Amino acid sequence: MKLLIVEDEPKTAGFLKKGLEENGFSADIATDGAIAGSLIRHGGYDLVILDAMLPGIDGWTLLKEMRQRRDQTPVLFLTARDAVADRVQGLELGADDYLVKPFAFSELLARIRTILRRGPQRQSATLQVADLVIDVQRHRALRAGRLLDLTPKEFLLLALLARRAGDVITRTLIAEQVWDINFDSGANVVDVHMHRLRAKVDDPFAARLIHTVRGIGYVLEDRSGA
Repeated sequence: MKLLIVEDEPKTAGFLKKGLEENGFSADIATDGAIAGSLIRHGGYDLVILDAMLPGIDGWTLLKEMRQRRDQTPVLFLTARDAVADRVQGLELGADDYLVKPFAFSELLARIRTILRRGPQRQSATLQVADLVIDVQRHRALRAGRLLDLTPKEFLLLALLARRAGDVITRTLIAEQVWDINFDSGANVVDVHMHRLRAKVDDPFAARLIHTVRGIGYVLEDRSGA
């Protein structure tokens, strides 16, 4: 998972980056609002850790601009601004969470993971990969114009793959986000559900969209032109 740290204090930014990377995340740093804005528009981040007080564009404005252009990338405010009014402002602007400095890294990590588990329910209302179209709000999926009869778990699984189309999603991450449980990566529960999903999404059609990456997980992508 790819995170952006927006923090103008070098020591804090370095501490965050080191801790996140030690816990399996990829992390970039932006030291002011203008740099952060450019990275957010083009970086494809899964979550932004955002300070409120920044040189140039402040965190409040940066978040407001994100939501105005319908960018629903999850945002966690990490700031010394501890007044109730500040917390309310951040949440009303569209932040997913708000943590006050000083903080325990273990709590920050737990909050990040919680936000990322919620992630598939946010963001764009319609997803499309080749002739597969997913209406997130209506919980409907169509392939070549044909409505797919999916269970709730199958729909969540397909939406997760579609949101990260082209990226390999590990079995562990799938288990965490779809079932909200930490399964051992060797458990076959994900494989069983993926088999059932493929029977509905791929088997009746000429081109397969769900592909296995041996020993890692799965990827949803159109390889028909490869």
